[in-house]
Amino acid sequence: MSKGNTFENDLLALIFNATAIANLADNAATAPLTNLAVALHTADPGEAGTQATNETAYTGYARVSVARTTGGWTVSGGSVSPVANIDFGECTASPGAAITFFSVGPTGGGATKIFYSGTVSPNITMAVGVIPRLKTTSSISED
Repeated sequence: MSKGNTFENDLLALIFNATAIANLADNAATAPLTNLAVALHTADPGEAGTQATNETAYTGYARVSVARTTGGWTVSGGSVSPVANIDFGECTASPGAAITFFSVGPTGGGATKIFYSGTVSPNITMAVGVIPRLKTTSSISED
């Protein structure tokens, strides 16, 4: 079973742009999310994992918050991409394993739930001085 194309865009716009879906979902929570956290992983966090599962731990790393608006994310054709490159902190020591996956979830740090995850292609080989980047061509798709 699949979703209709219009609803795919509606769902992505609700999650990434905080755009209500008429008669179904709104953003009227007492404290709605204003940002989404993007994390990097050295292996697949899996559907049962959290943003902390296999999360990279190189020196200089921190999750990046991206505005939950049309200024942070572009939703079109059943997929979503960041409006601007998402640059993470520069590796200053202890690079660890290559970055192979990313995830998007709520802000707050720790073992937060994963809304979406996907592969980083090409993988990012870590070394001192490397600044990991997810480009605007990175996308999450409902199809």
